[in-house]
Amino acid sequence: MTAADHTDPRLGRALDHALELGEIGIAVAAYHRGELIVDAVAGVTDVTTGTPVDERTLFPVFSVTKGVTAAALHLQAERGLVDLQAPIARYWPEFAAAGKHTVTVEQALSHRAGIPQMPAGVTPQLLADWQWMTDRIAHLTPRYEPGTTNAYHVLVWGWIIGEVVRRTDPAHRPFDVFVTEEICAPLGVTDFHLGVPDDDLGRVATLYGGDAFTIADQHDISPRAVFPGSQVHNQPVMRQAVDPGAGAITTAASVARIFAMLAEGGRLDGVRLLSPDRIATFTRPRTDAHAPDQVLTIPVWFGANGFWLGGEPGASDPLVGDHRSIIYSPGAGGSVAWADLRDRIAVAICHNNMDAPVSAGPGSTFEPVVRAVREIIAERERSTR
Repeated sequence: MTAADHTDPRLGRALDHALELGEIGIAVAAYHRGELIVDAVAGVTDVTTGTPVDERTLFPVFSVTKGVTAAALHLQAERGLVDLQAPIARYWPEFAAAGKHTVTVEQALSHRAGIPQMPAGVTPQLLADWQWMTDRIAHLTPRYEPGTTNAYHVLVWGWIIGEVVRRTDPAHRPFDVFVTEEICAPLGVTDFHLGVPDDDLGRVATLYGGDAFTIADQHDISPRAVFPGSQVHNQPVMRQAVDPGAGAITTAASVARIFAMLAEGGRLDGVRLLSPDRIATFTRPRTDAHAPDQVLTIPVWFGANGFWLGGEPGASDPLVGDHRSIIYSPGAGGSVAWADLRDRIAVAICHNNMDAPVSAGPGSTFEPVVRAVREIIAERERSTR
């Protein structure tokens, strides 16, 4: 298993080292000042077949999806179709049931809506039924008083935000179609999938591990039937479900390009999707940002507008950088994408070993890769001075 599709030897060595440390298949892409500077892969898509990862390999990225879904909602806000301070029920009247009439769009974006649980009885087949999901979410009873508690909505978040987008879209397009037509097509992104087409299922990397992680799940937040791990997500029904919170299957280059648009202030290659003023709001912390999250057992530094935030010692992921102008979206098993708004950097890393030690520190599989990317960027910056 050797690194491939790279042009810088530092990156090749870093990817090979990641394989030595436990990765099976890995892909990394990075943009600097709007230009793709890294698009590299290593390893295999499946240990049984030994099929090499290539630039067309699709990886499930779990909650990295949330960053793109948040961007879709902000498109609607930019167009004056959504007020982030308005109750969700203004756009989705059925959502007001069971005491949720005051829940605002921003509270949902920032995981303070009070309904982190999934609908009772959910299965992969039912999760893939948009109408079933949204009907039942609309009638969920809050587990926490809305607007009072930080409680990461691991899975349900996607349908809450996705249905607001769908309801406020004048064409009422399905959420996956909206993302394809309003984000991916303008940016020239062809391999970001919310539901993989039949003909592309063979390109999806097999996942390994990830079938347990530590959360405080007292409310069926991640039911075993739809748990974000390899046992569930290697199923074709999950690969083809429209899950706006944890279901994107994509290439590193596709995710990095969307985050590059964010890093460039909402405009990439002459295409503007969001205003610089709106992008600037993405670094605002959520209400009671320092209060513990009641679901995640790690320190959390989260924004008001749907992104994790950089620069908080002991809470932000150090891999993404050390200052406050960074937004990022991490996924179950370690896949991650971030946009550095100050330094105009966007990076995405995807992999298929969900048990690989990706966190910063000795033995981290991602750390040498990120270090190589940063060395390449630093060299580019020196050459332009």
